[in-house]
Amino acid sequence: MNFKKLGLLSAAGVLAITAVTGCSGNTNSSESPAQNQTAGADEIIDIEVWGTNIGYKPITKGRKLYELYKEKLGVGVIHPYVEWNGGTNYLNQLNLKIAANEMPDLFLPQQGIEDSLAKNGAIADLTELLPKYAPNLWQAIPKEMWDVVKANDPTGQGKIYYIPGMVDYGRYAGLIRKDWLDKLGMAMPKTQDDYVKVLEAFRDKDPNGNGQKDELPTGGRQEARWMDHLFAMYGVAMFEGYPDWDLYDGKLTYSAVTPNMKAALEFIAKLYKDGLLDKETLLNDKAKWDGKITANKAGNYFHWVEQLNLNLENLQKNTGVKAEFSVLPVPEVAGYKGFYTWKRFQPPAWVVKNNKDQKKLMATMKLLNNMYDKKNWIPLYLGVEGMHHTMKDGKPVKLPDDKSTQENLILDPYAKISTLDFMTELNKSTASEDRMWAINQVNQNMQEAQKFAKVIAGDGMPASVYDGFADINNRTLYVEYATKIILGQYPISKFDEFVDKWNKSGGEEVTKRAREWYAKVKK
Repeated sequence: MNFKKLGLLSAAGVLAITAVTGCSGNTNSSESPAQNQTAGADEIIDIEVWGTNIGYKPITKGRKLYELYKEKLGVGVIHPYVEWNGGTNYLNQLNLKIAANEMPDLFLPQQGIEDSLAKNGAIADLTELLPKYAPNLWQAIPKEMWDVVKANDPTGQGKIYYIPGMVDYGRYAGLIRKDWLDKLGMAMPKTQDDYVKVLEAFRDKDPNGNGQKDELPTGGRQEARWMDHLFAMYGVAMFEGYPDWDLYDGKLTYSAVTPNMKAALEFIAKLYKDGLLDKETLLNDKAKWDGKITANKAGNYFHWVEQLNLNLENLQKNTGVKAEFSVLPVPEVAGYKGFYTWKRFQPPAWVVKNNKDQKKLMATMKLLNNMYDKKNWIPLYLGVEGMHHTMKDGKPVKLPDDKSTQENLILDPYAKISTLDFMTELNKSTASEDRMWAINQVNQNMQEAQKFAKVIAGDGMPASVYDGFADINNRTLYVEYATKIILGQYPISKFDEFVDKWNKSGGEEVTKRAREWYAKVKK
């Protein structure tokens, strides 16, 4: 294959911090990592890795995936099964391990646990270790992102204590049924007025051709989520339905309390009133909304563009229709500059134990360096032949998920640092011929989505700005007002009441913290 250059701690957690502080050791010991790195060049060191596992088999010494990782990365990987359960059980079990002084060598942190661990010296200061011993990883993440990580250092010293996840391209967009537009003789909408006319035609002119008025022009899900395309045209920073932070009038501001949001909610409420928004939008869970899309009923929806093939293939399976979706250009609205939100920063992907066993520490750095060497990404993605993939016509093809037989592909740098070139090339190189019609649409739309993507100013902001204000972090007040305005239960004038309540219930303090963080990032 030829590839292009891929350009809350719980109570147990409190105990864990106390237990680990006294015995974690320090990387600045008299015996330096460099001295130990040469010891036993061919020696395979095993390290314990914890991360997401939603039911796959663990990795134990001598198993097939252990041998693959050992061959490709030069390190043995032990990965015990820990039930994920949305991260809740994982965090509880992690805290218990830390409390028992059995912290994994490399692990995915959850719910801000890395802040307390860093303050207590339990995880390694990576500021100098990464450029020296894991240059592939160091160079894969741009300097401005490392600057944000340093600004987020809970010790206030500007150090690096975690490895961020990164998406190096705009992943989201509105997707619209191009085949429906063609059938109705309509052009791709450019302005909001054009867009509304398209939705009206989807509602009234039977584009799915079944003789029933069952089309849903557009829609979304519970809590006004996954309908970001309707907010995007007003320049509202939204991320999967969560209001976010961007510059408004030159100041970092929570998008939910801006005039932009007020205008967007007024527009969406009119769509709902006019029958252009699925009447069950605010009741739909993921399965229900996906079911409507794949039943050939939805004309326009918002999601990850790279997952379009799932809906295309399920729609064909359910109805026999080979649908065609295109990226919806952000409709133009006078007085606003629209965009689809792009957040390069993903939650922390890895932290490293502050290991007094220097061989373990250096093995962990070796693993990180080799894992983020792009030449290893395809083998890591494909996994073990016969378990995770098979060869078909000389081409590797991923096998369906089988949690009863497949060991967990815990090392997934292609997901932790996603690049557009890698993802599109991966799609082409691993899809069977009978799926290429869908994959070609995905790749074309992934490229198109970049035209409308914008990195927001609040990208990488730490969750700590919400400390003490859980209701603001959970969007409790926003969801109440947004849903009632959309449903017509509140007039749009109630939006001003929402903004006032939000500010008085902690919004002013959160905004102060957010702006202080932004000033630190921009130093």
